Amino acid sequence: MRATTKIDRRIVKTKEAINKAFLELFSEKDFQQLTINDISERANVNRGTVYLHYTDKYDLLDKCIEEYLNQLIAFCSLDENSPGNTTLNSDLTPIFIYFEGNFTFFSSLFAHQRTFVFRERLLAFITLNVKKKLEMQNLDSKIDHELNAQFMASAFVGIVEWWIQHAMPHPPSFMADQLRRLFEKNDIYAD
Repeated sequence: MRATTKIDRRIVKTKEAINKAFLELFSEKDFQQLTINDISERANVNRGTVYLHYTDKYDLLDKCIEEYLNQLIAFCSLDENSPGNTTLNSDLTPIFIYFEGNFTFFSSLFAHQRTFVFRERLLAFITLNVKKKLEMQNLDSKIDHELNAQFMASAFVGIVEWWIQHAMPHPPSFMADQLRRLFEKNDIYAD
């Protein structure tokens, strides 16, 4: 009989309080001016409790980025030809809905200097998936798949960043449709 590890609800609630406090402060203050004291006071926990779960504020930010990226990846569909591989769906609307639903976090993230961590991870994920799409289509293109994937991934991340920084001037469905059309022009989604 296997012993199952039971998750202590107090630990879960404490981590949720710390994350919530961090995200609130992250949207209010410059990241460099955030302190563990600020976070612990807002979360109503001791400093030591924050350090029990996170090395420092950079670790906390990295874990938040990782969590949000994992949630974003969950919004993408599974590729039918490669079970277990996450790929971009041709309907990009859920991705924009996800960004819209988490506007506060992403707008704060793009406003801070630590954006590069998020951008690099998102760019790597999008590049990999665009390249897979291009290779699966086996089109006779004069453009190298790697270069096309890098170009389109950079464009995707740039468009998402612009959309968020401009307070989402268009609805997610419009953004998804426009991006899909751009992808179609570059052989990523065939009509």
